[in-house]
Amino acid sequence: MTEETPGFDEKPDVPSGATPDDAEPKAAPSSEGAAPAGDAAAAQVAGLTAQLDQVRTALGERTADLQRLQAEYQNYRRRVERDRITVKEIAIASLLSELLPVLDDIGRAREHGELVGGFKSVAESLETVAAKMGLQQFGKEGEPFDPMIHEALMHSYAPDVTETTCVAILQPGYRFGERNLRPARVAVAEPQPGATQADKGDSPESADGKENGGPEEG
Repeated sequence: MTEETPGFDEKPDVPSGATPDDAEPKAAPSSEGAAPAGDAAAAQVAGLTAQLDQVRTALGERTADLQRLQAEYQNYRRRVERDRITVKEIAIASLLSELLPVLDDIGRAREHGELVGGFKSVAESLETVAAKMGLQQFGKEGEPFDPMIHEALMHSYAPDVTETTCVAILQPGYRFGERNLRPARVAVAEPQPGATQADKGDSPESADGKENGGPEEG
């Protein structure tokens, strides 16, 4: 008969009413691991905040670049449109300038009663088209002479004018928009020299002089 020696499979005695888990000692929670975990979370938050600031800065720069490009594009469009209008106006003004001698011939024919028949219809159509394109005629008898829009070809004196006046329109002027294509060629009249003094008549001083300067009666 052999003696039985206790093996490693034997379990320690467990008090009655206790579970096997109660027999194993539990490790107490350590407070040393909480501090490193909090520092790591704070560092992560700080890193995310820094990245967010960088993204916001980059977004602001890209937004400013986009706004600058948009402003440059708008300026470019306005400049192109302005240049297009200028080129168009120059072309129209050049065309109308070439038509002025034809319009002069039409005007002379109308004055002499030669604007009749089919020629009259063609002439009126041409004048209508020129007016639609913006051609304006100026220069009227009786208006004050303006060297900016009038060209004086004849000069005279007249007793019935008080300033230099256009008394005859030899050739009408034309403008397109703010461009003067041709000045109005006119005959002007100025007041008679000395007419101002003559119109005044006898002044009080002259009347007194006559009274004082007359011969005394004896």
